[in-house]
Amino acid sequence: MKKTIYLMFLIIVISITGCSSKNVNVEVDLLEFDYEHSSNQYEFQWSKPNNSYLTKLREEFKLDELVKDSEDDLDNDLDKILIVTNWVHNLWEHDGSNQPKKRDPISILREVQKGEQFRCVEYAVVINGCLNALGIPSRVIGLKTKDVETRKSGAGHVVVEAYLRDLNKWVMVDGQWNVIPIHNEEPINTVELQRILANGEKGLSIASLEKNNKSNFFRWIVEYLYYFDTGLDNRFVSEKSYKRLMLVPIGANEPKIFQIKHSIGDFWHTNSYKDFYPEL
Repeated sequence: MKKTIYLMFLIIVISITGCSSKNVNVEVDLLEFDYEHSSNQYEFQWSKPNNSYLTKLREEFKLDELVKDSEDDLDNDLDKILIVTNWVHNLWEHDGSNQPKKRDPISILREVQKGEQFRCVEYAVVINGCLNALGIPSRVIGLKTKDVETRKSGAGHVVVEAYLRDLNKWVMVDGQWNVIPIHNEEPINTVELQRILANGEKGLSIASLEKNNKSNFFRWIVEYLYYFDTGLDNRFVSEKSYKRLMLVPIGANEPKIFQIKHSIGDFWHTNSYKDFYPEL
C-alpha cells in the first residue's frame, strides 16, 4: 500500500496477534461461502456525488473543508474515510436506544446539532452519506449474530463498507468504535475480518485517528460477524427500493425474525461472496 497521510503520522495502530476463539469470549465458527457468482443477478445502485441531496449534505456540513488536507487523488481515499469517520464518531456519544425522527444523514446531523445522541445505526448512516457525497462509494452493512432469531437483545450491529478504488475492494468502517480493521497493512471487509478472526491469523491491527485503546474491538465484534446484509438500492432519492441482500453462510438458516418478535424484513438471500461484493 502506498504511503498516505494516515500511515505517516495520523494513525494509531494496535497489533493483535493470534486473536482466535480461545481468547475471544464467544465461539468463533469459520464460515463457508461460495466464491463464485450465483445464478441470480443482483443490481446495486448508487447516487452520483452531484446528486442534489448529496450536494446539500456536502455544502451544509462543509465536507470538502473537512477533508481538504487529504490530497484529491485515488490513493488518499482511505485518508478521507478515516477523517470522516473520526469526525462523525466525535459528534455525539453513543446511545443504544435513541432513534432519530428521520433516518437520512442531513436530518440526523441537524438533530445532533440540537444535542441528540444516537445508535450505531446513525453513525453508519451519516458516515455512508458523507462518503458518498465526497465521491467514495459506500454502503450501510447490517451485522447479525448466529442466534439473531432467539436472542432478546444485542443481536445486531451496523457498520459501513466503503469502496477503495486504488485497491479495488470493499473495506469495513465502524463509526461507533471509530476504527477500520487492517490485516497485513491492508484494510479489510467484514467477511474477511470474520475469516481472519476464526483462523486466528496474525497481522491484524486497527486504523483510527483516535488515541484511545481499542484492543477490545475484535473480541467485541466477532459475535456479530455471522449474517451480513446491505441494501441493493443505495441511492439518495425520495423514492427507492428497500429490497436488501443478505449473505448467509453455507448450511446456515435464513433468519426471518430479529430478537424473537421483529420481522427482519424483505431480503434476497445468497451464499455467494461475489454476489455480495460487486466490483465498481
